[in-house]
Amino acid sequence: MSSPFSTRLHRIQSEKNTAVCVGLDPVPARFPAPLKDGRLQTDAVRAFCASIIEATAPYACAFKPNFAFFEALGPAGLTVLDHVLATIPDDCLVIGDAKRGDVGHSARFYAQALYDDFGLDASTVSPYLGGDSVSPFLEHEGTCTFVLARTSNEGAADLQEACTCDGTPLYRHVAQRVSTWNEGADGEAGLVVGATAPDALAKLRADAPALPFLVPGVGAQGGDPAAVMDAAATDAGPVLVNSSRSILYASEGPDYAEAAADATRDLQNALNG
Repeated sequence: MSSPFSTRLHRIQSEKNTAVCVGLDPVPARFPAPLKDGRLQTDAVRAFCASIIEATAPYACAFKPNFAFFEALGPAGLTVLDHVLATIPDDCLVIGDAKRGDVGHSARFYAQALYDDFGLDASTVSPYLGGDSVSPFLEHEGTCTFVLARTSNEGAADLQEACTCDGTPLYRHVAQRVSTWNEGADGEAGLVVGATAPDALAKLRADAPALPFLVPGVGAQGGDPAAVMDAAATDAGPVLVNSSRSILYASEGPDYAEAAADATRDLQNALNG
């Protein structure tokens, strides 16, 4: 029987004293010259990610590979992803940022691929199709399915802040429904909440005091680490703070791995206050 995701996350965060999640969004055009010269893109991505993981793992509690960047490599991309996952150490959790969202029959196969085939600890999904599109993910014991609530991108307000018939913003309605989906499930549900909307982050923590939060948007998108922890960190509700570009591309020279380690350690310290 797998331990609950939150239990494992609490243990790792306590042992390593970090809430940092490193996003793996490899863009070959931004790699340093030694990785671009004379290599296949797939080999370059594999080497880049392995170096980043090795350098940053001491300061991270999780890694979040974004499936889009691997799928863009073509049929070989998922093989590369599988190799990258194998290099992530056991004292870090793995979140597959796939943002799946489909009817229940299809969702069941998406969940199987992410949790059974790739062996991920968590994934991201869209709630737009409703509870039956999320429930197949919650059938996987020991996992956490992070549901998009209030995201960090500029267009998030277009739909997420629209008011429902009772005047509640849609993103808060999502959180309230996710809390009910979480009850009695084999796996856990969590929320994706962007660091760029600290007021929404605080409201969602009040709505869902115990759900795990995955918080992107610090670093390149400008979210404030201290504001995130003030708004969302509680004893009951664990928080994972993700940074991708500002860590991966802290340097585009041959010292990229060392610079990534420094950026991850700096974020760890900022989150610890």
